[in-house]
Amino acid sequence: MSRPPVPPESPRRFHAEPLVLVLRHLEAALASGAVSIEVPDPDLGHGHYPGERVGPEGGLVHRPLRSWCDLAEGLACRLRTPRGVDATHVRLTFEPLGAEAPWHAGSGEGERSESPQERYGAASAFARVRKFEDAGFLLPWLEAVERLRLPPGARVLDLGVNRGDELAAFEWVEGAKDARFVGVDHSASALAEARVAFPDARHAFVQADLNALPAGLGRFDAVVSVGTLQSPGVDDRALLRKLVQEHLEPRAALVLGFPNSRFRDGEVVYGARVRNLREPDLSLLVKDLSFYRRYLHQHGFRTFLGGKYDLLLTAVRGQPSDGSDEDGPPQD
Repeated sequence: MSRPPVPPESPRRFHAEPLVLVLRHLEAALASGAVSIEVPDPDLGHGHYPGERVGPEGGLVHRPLRSWCDLAEGLACRLRTPRGVDATHVRLTFEPLGAEAPWHAGSGEGERSESPQERYGAASAFARVRKFEDAGFLLPWLEAVERLRLPPGARVLDLGVNRGDELAAFEWVEGAKDARFVGVDHSASALAEARVAFPDARHAFVQADLNALPAGLGRFDAVVSVGTLQSPGVDDRALLRKLVQEHLEPRAALVLGFPNSRFRDGEVVYGARVRNLREPDLSLLVKDLSFYRRYLHQHGFRTFLGGKYDLLLTAVRGQPSDGSDEDGPPQD
């Protein structure tokens, strides 16, 4: 007896087809909106590598849930929570993401701020983002802070501090809990939130333009700046030179973060995008990182590059090596 015809709206079921065929199916179907497919349950392949045969008589190809998440991200989709269908398959639904967050375009669309200084202020769309509730941001940042090896009572300068989210991580890292913070930002409303989050009189938060740092800041054991140096209007190279020459202690360290992602419809999407280009292009990011590493090496720093959605360049000077694969000053 032949099987009854499958209704057109039923999700297509995959068993052992190459992933590229799944990709092509999704690309075509997503033109009409969200699409569901049925795929082998990733839990059946515990301990197997992607592409290995699993299931009854080895008739299924294993792909971990991480692979499906990566596929959704590459297609600019939201992957809905997988739903079990039967003993061997789960249903995955790919939903196209909406527009990029307004702060990426610089148009101010959807913003409630009244001035350029408040583009990232407490009333902006950006204020909804809590990056360190995403493991892709949190784990690399904790690793970077641990690399700093701060002395007791270290002074830490945060450029583009906003409300101070990244400073909270210092309280979670052994040896950095008693750091004293100086945060600089141009948003008065964001700084007001930072002062509430860090009420201790040891900390100071200053409203200023990064191109004209106020006099009297002094020297610091560490400088951190995430997602700020490449902002329009910031002369990042002049700022870096000023930091190294005027504001760093001899055994100081830096953590500099460079965005390698965008936000769309509440989701983070991997890959930096140059304005006026539709696809991610990392060439400018690589160029900037090359300059930073070369300059820091020339001034005696060892560097380490990590991170995912933010690429984090950690630089330390005058500290003993722990035998890791950090890059030292060039030998030529």
